[in-house]
Amino acid sequence: MPPIELHTPRLHLRAWRDDDLTAFAELNADPEVMHHFPACMSREQSDALAARIHQHTRQYGFGQWVVEHRGDGGFVGVVGLQNVNFDQHFTPAVEIGWRLMPRYWGQGLASEAAQAALAFGFESMQLTEIVAFTVPGNRRSQAVMTRIGMQRDLQGDFEHPLLPEGHPLRLHLLYRLGRAEWEALR
Repeated sequence: MPPIELHTPRLHLRAWRDDDLTAFAELNADPEVMHHFPACMSREQSDALAARIHQHTRQYGFGQWVVEHRGDGGFVGVVGLQNVNFDQHFTPAVEIGWRLMPRYWGQGLASEAAQAALAFGFESMQLTEIVAFTVPGNRRSQAVMTRIGMQRDLQGDFEHPLLPEGHPLRLHLLYRLGRAEWEALR
């Protein structure tokens, strides 16, 4: 089966190539990008994350796409869908996520790419719900979640089980979007 590619007016969401690893490592080493994550990643950690993304895609047929700007061909970041890899009150679940280079922030590109990923999830994969989560301080991601139609589940906030007790980023806010709500927004 050929890799799934998605297109939007400004973006090309495509399969990974070996030469994406350098840009991905730059993204994961940027303190501004990683501000709401436990730490910046070394090249080795970034490559290991890319390997896990590839494994997820091979195993489930979906995952994170590389996002390329159609105008300048630049590496914008990654956007996609993945199975939540821990147990929580809302799992099993498919999560939508994004991570973009700062030079592309504030242009609506995360929302544009996320909309394409949602359409794929609800139309092609026939998912009934997609979730997203982030820390309370990550206002940018919360704004994207709201713009793409997700609703905060006020009863769904949770302590992220992969972070130690007392970690300042352990509390996460949960957002949800069901297929019926997504269809109503279209």
